[in-house]
Amino acid sequence: MAKAPARKTTEPAKTNRERPDEPKRYEASKEQLLEFYKQMLLIRRFEEKAGQLYGLGFIGGFCHLYIGQEAVAVGLQSALDGEKDSVITGYRDHGHMLAYGIDPKVIMAELTGREAGISRGKGGSMHMFSTEKKFYGGHGIVGAQVSLGTGLAFAHKYNDDGGVTLAYFGDGAANQGQVYESFNMAELWKLPIVYVIENNQYAMGTSVHRSSAEDQLYKRGESFRIPGIQVDGMDVLACRGAAEEALAWVRAGKGPIILEMKTYRYRGHSMSDPAKYRSREEVQAVRDKSDPIEAVKRELEALGLKEDDLKPIEAEIRKQVNEAADFAESTPEPDPAELYTDVLVEAY
Repeated sequence: MAKAPARKTTEPAKTNRERPDEPKRYEASKEQLLEFYKQMLLIRRFEEKAGQLYGLGFIGGFCHLYIGQEAVAVGLQSALDGEKDSVITGYRDHGHMLAYGIDPKVIMAELTGREAGISRGKGGSMHMFSTEKKFYGGHGIVGAQVSLGTGLAFAHKYNDDGGVTLAYFGDGAANQGQVYESFNMAELWKLPIVYVIENNQYAMGTSVHRSSAEDQLYKRGESFRIPGIQVDGMDVLACRGAAEEALAWVRAGKGPIILEMKTYRYRGHSMSDPAKYRSREEVQAVRDKSDPIEAVKRELEALGLKEDDLKPIEAEIRKQVNEAADFAESTPEPDPAELYTDVLVEAY
């Protein structure tokens, strides 16, 4: 009997593919650092006020707060080109909008379902957007924004407008199938997109270590030849440094990149989550060791600013947030006829 031909072995995969450089911690000026501090503090105080309004019944439905994760949005989005680049995220979106410089009044009005809201009261907490600012939501379906963000990146490339898409999603969404379909297309077509995994350690109430076979999420693109970088998401200067490296990679036409931002949320998954799956001691330990706002305060103090120099900033931000809440509570709800608008878009 003739022997079967020897099975040919495939050529081993090349492992010396080009990779981005290891990001350097951003060297901010005193003025830049102070601006980062203001932006993060605004997000913190805004979200605290939103939590209060939810408890009082002014905000209905779901509400996911960004408290603890402020350094990610501020650090990354401060590196974007506001004229060209686009941002898309999931349902924990208030912080991203504030980091984009959108008026807290119209965001709070949207949270309370008012006509003056940025989405005219129809989006609420999870579905607000601003096409003027190239901020495309706000999405309630876990992982859906990743495919939509890939489409935005395709549009940037198709239109040759020089723009890059920043697509945020969480450690829970990182296990969704559509994420990997998007990865495949993005690398095939070398789309200008930065996939940002905000790994806040818990997908709803499940630890990332219990829900993910590969919990080093920056590696998730390796089978698609997408490089990944793990970043300290509690350090705004590390976040900004990673953004600089990622944007340089993408703008050079090298295709997508993944940033895994190791961060932490202090509150429950949403306002209805008592967060009994972790101890108070665990949360307090992160606050004591890694709070992003306190870290920037220490940086500013090292540059000569005293606590008394920062108190007026705190007072001004509290005033701004209170004014946003007053505006949201006093402005009217949408006319009932608005139920029939924005339902169908006719394309020509």
